Amino acid sequence: MENNNIATVQPQTAGTQPSERDINVLYIASEFAQRIWESKTVSCQTFLRSYPLNQTLTRQQIDDLIQDYTLDDNYQQLDEAGVMKGLRQLRKLLMMRWIWQDALGNISLEKLTDELSDFADGCIIFAKNYTYQTLIKQYGKPYFINEKGKRVLDDLAVIAMGKLGAYELNLSSDIDLILVHQGRGDTDGDKAFGTRSIDNKRFMTRWGQGIIKLLDSCTADGFVFRVDMRLRPWGEGSDLAIHLAALQKYFCNHGRAWERFAWLKARVVGQVNPKFCEELQALIKPFVFRYYVDYSAFSALREMKSLIQNQVLQREDLDNIKLGAGGIRDIEFIVQAFQLIYGGRHPQLQIKACLEAMSALNELDYLDKATFEQLAAAYQFLRRLEHAIQAINDQQSQRLPQDDKWQHNLAMTLGFEDWQALLSCLDEHRHNVSVPFNKMVTERKIPDDETVDVDNKNEQPEKLNDILTENNRERLERFLQSKMVKSLSPEAKSRLDAAYPVIVHALLSQPEPMLVNTALPRLIDLLEAICRRSIYLVMIAENPNATKALIPMLSASPWIANELARYPVLLDTFLQQRYRHLPDKIELRNILRQQLLRVEPNDEEGLLSVLRLFKKNQVLAVAASDVLAERPIMKVSDSLTYIAEVVLEATLERAFSELVRRYGYPIGKDGDPVTEADCGFAIIGYGKLGGLEMSYSSDLDLVFLHKIKEQGMTTGETSVSGMKFAARLAQKLMTYLNTQTRDGRAYEVDMRLRPSGNAGMMVVSCHAFETYQLEKAWSWEHQALVRARAICGDRRVTARFCDIRRRVLALPRTLDDVRSNVTHMRLKMQTHLGTPQAAQVAGKFHLKQDAGGIVDIEFLAQFAVLAYSHKHLSLTKWSDNVRIFEEAALLNIWSKQVCQDLTDAYLRLRAAIHQLALAEQSLLVDEVHWAQTRALVQDQWQHLMGVSDMNNLS
Repeated sequence: MENNNIATVQPQTAGTQPSERDINVLYIASEFAQRIWESKTVSCQTFLRSYPLNQTLTRQQIDDLIQDYTLDDNYQQLDEAGVMKGLRQLRKLLMMRWIWQDALGNISLEKLTDELSDFADGCIIFAKNYTYQTLIKQYGKPYFINEKGKRVLDDLAVIAMGKLGAYELNLSSDIDLILVHQGRGDTDGDKAFGTRSIDNKRFMTRWGQGIIKLLDSCTADGFVFRVDMRLRPWGEGSDLAIHLAALQKYFCNHGRAWERFAWLKARVVGQVNPKFCEELQALIKPFVFRYYVDYSAFSALREMKSLIQNQVLQREDLDNIKLGAGGIRDIEFIVQAFQLIYGGRHPQLQIKACLEAMSALNELDYLDKATFEQLAAAYQFLRRLEHAIQAINDQQSQRLPQDDKWQHNLAMTLGFEDWQALLSCLDEHRHNVSVPFNKMVTERKIPDDETVDVDNKNEQPEKLNDILTENNRERLERFLQSKMVKSLSPEAKSRLDAAYPVIVHALLSQPEPMLVNTALPRLIDLLEAICRRSIYLVMIAENPNATKALIPMLSASPWIANELARYPVLLDTFLQQRYRHLPDKIELRNILRQQLLRVEPNDEEGLLSVLRLFKKNQVLAVAASDVLAERPIMKVSDSLTYIAEVVLEATLERAFSELVRRYGYPIGKDGDPVTEADCGFAIIGYGKLGGLEMSYSSDLDLVFLHKIKEQGMTTGETSVSGMKFAARLAQKLMTYLNTQTRDGRAYEVDMRLRPSGNAGMMVVSCHAFETYQLEKAWSWEHQALVRARAICGDRRVTARFCDIRRRVLALPRTLDDVRSNVTHMRLKMQTHLGTPQAAQVAGKFHLKQDAGGIVDIEFLAQFAVLAYSHKHLSLTKWSDNVRIFEEAALLNIWSKQVCQDLTDAYLRLRAAIHQLALAEQSLLVDEVHWAQTRALVQDQWQHLMGVSDMNNLS
């Protein structure tokens, strides 16, 4: 049983040194605190004489300490290096003291988190003021124009989110911040007084960077707080600070349900202009809380609950007391969900601290007394356990230790007889959390087809046997009698027994026996993959209608079936029937951003997993929609392209942030450091990505461009050249995208279209790219440029690429030269990739590579752009074939009928290629079914290119 009388040592008296018994308690609780106590660089004993372990700290004492450790002996402000050193030494002393007090039982959970939060607030306020004084000496003060047209001094609100916002900071927590200022404007810098004027956006960005540097930078003395800025609107890659009008627009047009959870805990740190503070609250409050009971939130909350459960499935992390089932996050979800739904009607629910909100919910009867008491006890136990885990090595971890020593020490610190006693208490609390969490916003799901009784376990299999082929009956029987099924644990076996009637019901509900017999072998492969991870069987049993819809997909596409069997975690996408609504690019960006928020900055394995599972989930949703014939081919390709773009955006943002943490910011061509929003780097997509024609297995043809001062050094303590920074950024992007993990690859990446191909640099400057394209590129590289498009990155770099592309494509060329070059390249491709002569004789036709195939149409589009853009610049606007043909028709380069015929043929061929990919069949098809389309394309090739027969061209 849990021992609540943890303070078993004699309390230390004021002004005395800790006893040997006290010191032994510290050594058992924390290796990190032990190192500080034994360190000669900080005077622990002197510190504890002034601030004994049996006393708590006031906010004033904490502020005084921050001031003491950032002034020199003459009470003058230390320089930046001195300030950083002082804050870090103070943090070590306070951390040692808090860990010790917690282990001795001298401080309550609430008081400990209060003091931690007070210290974080004090450090933020100090860093904000210190950085401001430094900046105004360089740039003057920032001003904006208010609604009355007056020039008013701008201010920066540092908004604490998450645990700091709720005054619930952990022993080793990072701090989530959002920066908001009042409006657009510029500083009053004047060169005559040694300052220069810059716009407020740049000033606020540097203000934010300065705050982060003082607190987050890891020096020889460690860090003060890890700072996480990913909760800001639009996340990583956006401006560090946003002004009020932009925040209002974001809340109105882009704010999502999960962001309402985040902003529920938002709190302005320190003092800002009262009018500014009122304007902020006037934006935040209506975004988080609705005046009436928010029934519309139930659907969003159900999705969020499903997401939490799905992430638990993906992680399979039973040792994580925060993110695992029945953990801290589940408690917070229960409480915050009630707050979002009812907080508009009950102002007393508009509070930030979890325990206080829980108590208010109990008073309003949204939580009954027993549930409230169980959740409160679980929360306090889990948070104390979390603190004890983090105290061991000052790591932001919520995982139980694996080695025997620290399991024993952790149990002793928390007052348990042994490790098993602690685990028993933990399991009891987790169970008490799981029950209300599972009930929360649950919607009972029953079959909508009541003609089949899912509970009749005897009659259903007999009906199924009547429609199965003999081979399938035998295969099903082999599976049910297999060694694998018989060796399942009792729990897994009961779950299979519960899911089996639902599966049989799903099969019997299909309209045709052929569909059932095609699907069954693939369904058995899937069951073999998931039986040992039997939580997926629960998902099937709980979703009979969705399981019914799964069968036609398995029948139609072996590719879908294989993906599900290889990655069963994707099954949730189907059982939630998310393919019914395919998200647009903005929605995709928000979905991925939400998932990435749960990945710690240094957790590279977690990042790779999220990127891969996001991509696979979304691509499979598109495939499901495609199989059900809900979307035309253009929409399918658009969705697949959006998925790739969103993955690239997130990957670039994360890679850039990682390198900035290591090396600081590189210097841009204008002489100023780049920022997250304008990072000096861009990703250019070629081929299918550039032409918005992605398919299910498309790789990514990429080129990386930069606008960074190559010889300039980055701003970090560990500094590298701009060229090295750009090269390492490109390498990290490749690693994030290309690395093979247990979840596969995000994308195969092909870099051969970069200047000089495989012999060239991985990333080049815009100037070098332009020079290469104008002076050295082959004609086929200009062809490839037709299908190139800026995907993401610095807006200045992408704009520069667009200018270069337009200029290169519009170079004067003669029709004969373009015709000759395009024809030569087409012949070369057909020779290497087309159908062998023997297959042609047998009446086979390759939909992509053979004469009359899709490549012919693509080359005709490229021919039109290269041949006529010097006269018609608008041809360079598009990178996709359909709109190129539309533009050619509009400009009367070719007749409308010719362009329409080519477009129709192109879409027919692309649709067929997609369907064959889903069916895992070759693109080599019977020519007889494609004779008309092929003849049309060949006729147009002859008409437009003047070549009669590509098959006989030599």
